[in-house]
Amino acid sequence: MDWEPISEAELRDNILAAEKRMSPRLRRFWNVIRIKPEKWAEDSYGTLGGGFWVVAVIGSTAIWYNDIEEGFNYSSYTVAGKLAEYYCNQDELEMAVRNILSRIETVKESAPKRGAPVPIDNSTPQP
Repeated sequence: MDWEPISEAELRDNILAAEKRMSPRLRRFWNVIRIKPEKWAEDSYGTLGGGFWVVAVIGSTAIWYNDIEEGFNYSSYTVAGKLAEYYCNQDELEMAVRNILSRIETVKESAPKRGAPVPIDNSTPQP
């Protein structure tokens, strides 16, 4: 397998690029919720790379980078350091931050969240 987890330096470059694309309003919100990137555990898929990089926390929600799928997601957590859900949205950071802000302002999701991959049963003919 050729996959390697993203380094903290690569993650920081990704974050800096996203910050440049953020509107002033979104950047202010981001500056309130961001944290120094830290690895958090995730039981479904996170063990291979030693966890996923969490980059922001607000309430019981964390924004994290899925380096398997190469995109940002947000998930709930009940214990700091452990994500409770796995998603593979492949969003840019500013989209994940915008989705959290939208949830706060409107109390609803602005975009659907994509779950973990589902194995295909190749024995059943597909239409």
